[in-house]
Amino acid sequence: MEQGVLRHFEKGEDFVTVGEVCRYVGFIKSGTLKYLAFSSDGCEHVVGMEFAGEFVADFPFSFYGTPSRVSITAQLPCDIYCVSVKVIAERMGDDRVLSDIIMHSTEAVFSTVYDRYMALYTRSANERYHDLINRHPDLFTLFSLKDIASFLNITPTHLSRLRKNL
Repeated sequence: MEQGVLRHFEKGEDFVTVGEVCRYVGFIKSGTLKYLAFSSDGCEHVVGMEFAGEFVADFPFSFYGTPSRVSITAQLPCDIYCVSVKVIAERMGDDRVLSDIIMHSTEAVFSTVYDRYMALYTRSANERYHDLINRHPDLFTLFSLKDIASFLNITPTHLSRLRKNL
């Protein structure tokens, strides 16, 4: 991130907006973001969450110049070190270590998405909820109940019932 620029995003501000090409890869110094996809009726669905100490990007689509399928929006005010995708792509040609990092990052993204996909079919809502809370015990201080329910692909009412049964 040595070539990164620290940028501040207010709550509700987009890191990238659906339909636009993401120009940056970021490292979140502070704050949280959510990945939002929209159904044909315009309904918003939380399909990802990022936390301080993690990377944020429309990966790998930004490297292909493909318009984003999601909006990535600050859930809380965020400070993010942003590096231009163009700079990273140029360096990848000369930097084998960076190319390997990008390759491993692609594998990690695939693994995360595949694990979430499999969990939707093989784990109950209760099990997915407990997995998420175990990874992020402070989740309800960072995201709304509605956003967490959307991420788990359940209704807010169902999530409230799961919380009561803890």
